[in-house]
Amino acid sequence: MTPLNVDCKISAYCMINISEDVNKIQTAISNVLTDMDGRVSGNSFISNSNNYESLTKIYETIRGNNSQNTYRRHLRANIDKNSTWFYLNKQAAFVDVIAICNEADESPLGPIKIVLHSENIEDVIEWLVSDTE
Repeated sequence: MTPLNVDCKISAYCMINISEDVNKIQTAISNVLTDMDGRVSGNSFISNSNNYESLTKIYETIRGNNSQNTYRRHLRANIDKNSTWFYLNKQAAFVDVIAICNEADESPLGPIKIVLHSENIEDVIEWLVSDTE
């Protein structure tokens, strides 16, 4: 993985449905993001990290699936000042598969929302979706 030379904070948000086990949600998030500090807040599970290496699995999946253009499109479309975001399918994440969602309702129990925060958000996007190693 190419080093990222700018600061980046990663946050993951996921609704906890009444029928869901919080431990399974935590597993789903840890299957797609490493080294995250998670907690329950109301009816949501929230995880945070200040280490860009938490994105390693997503970074590798983007290259392995040749899905740079898909992620680039989502990340650029969702830029808001110093952050951007995308959705991942929660059920797929639970079985250790990283699957981006175009819309929240593509994940029947709700998606995992991944938010990237950086003063250099364009650099973070380019690092995550670049075609080179």
